[in-house]
Amino acid sequence: MSLRIVLRSGLGIVLLLLAVGAAWLLSLPSASLAAVPSVIDSQEAEAAVAALKPPKHERPLVAIVGINDATETTDYLMPYGILRRADVADVVALATEPGPVKLFPALQVEPDATVAEFDARHPEGADYVIVPAMMRDDDADVLKWIKSQAAKGATIIGVCAGAKVVGASGLLDGRRATTHWYSLNELREKHPTIRYVADRRFVVDQGVATTTGITASMPMMLTLIEAIAGRDKAEAVGRDLGLAQWDARHASAAFTFTRPFALTAIGNTLAVLGHEQLGIELTPDMDEVSLALVADAWSRTYRSRAVTFAAKDGAIVSRNGLRILPDQVAANWPAARLVPSMVDPRPAKALDQALGDISARYGARTTDFVAMQLEYPGQP
Repeated sequence: MSLRIVLRSGLGIVLLLLAVGAAWLLSLPSASLAAVPSVIDSQEAEAAVAALKPPKHERPLVAIVGINDATETTDYLMPYGILRRADVADVVALATEPGPVKLFPALQVEPDATVAEFDARHPEGADYVIVPAMMRDDDADVLKWIKSQAAKGATIIGVCAGAKVVGASGLLDGRRATTHWYSLNELREKHPTIRYVADRRFVVDQGVATTTGITASMPMMLTLIEAIAGRDKAEAVGRDLGLAQWDARHASAAFTFTRPFALTAIGNTLAVLGHEQLGIELTPDMDEVSLALVADAWSRTYRSRAVTFAAKDGAIVSRNGLRILPDQVAANWPAARLVPSMVDPRPAKALDQALGDISARYGARTTDFVAMQLEYPGQP
């Protein structure tokens, strides 16, 4: 009798959980809103560029900071690669502690220096500090260092959910800001004095800039290049990236937690037998921005994880001098489990190709799921 009661109770709990889960799924919108980005007038665009002018040096110093155990892949690598490619500033990749920086959801790199080493070499501080998304928003060393750099006059740029880290430092209090759509409610709850600005991929206010999702660091960096070196230089770099035009326009309502998004996450997670590791070979002089975007995209399908490999152990130096460590040492990789080669190495085009390849392998819903995580509106 007691066993029967236990079984019935267990079944009742399971049915209750299923009912709660079904009710939650049904409460989600069936689709995000179809929205057209509003046009950015010239006055607003010029004001953003003016607000990003180098605060100290004609050739500014840019520091990109991360924590060693968990910093977002593209947030960390894209600003580095774009600014190094432009050659309009001195750019350094930093970590809070010695040793490699493990990026999520893919890749690991050797930073140029620790924050302590940077401070010793540059006691006057950086012109710009770029803060990627991190697994922890309350790392004491990061928060202390960001605040000290701001006190020395640096412009602070929070990329994607890096806005949560900047917010935790107190630098967003009372300022206009934005962030990744998934982190927005948390940011506003923790920091109620922040004035959220919708429909903008990046927002600049009083020495602090923030962006929406991961891919927004591309237009953010191009705008920063324009502030440093002029519109012609920014347009030239944009063409080199495969981005013919850019600005701050954004349709925020198009990015939200929907029923298809949740169902894809659940379905792909449960498809355990279909999970796979896909290899990307590290080669000297590869473009680190394209690598980051492609590895990031393939690692967000919930069906695959991109891992890097090289024929021998040790760092491989990228096009712009970043030292990238292979996940595995291997002379080759099974052809069926290789990430497809990039036909067009320009980063924006490489991302578009990766999304197309994901669609071919896993279907359009998974592609939409990945693009939503990247907050990628596609090419303008």
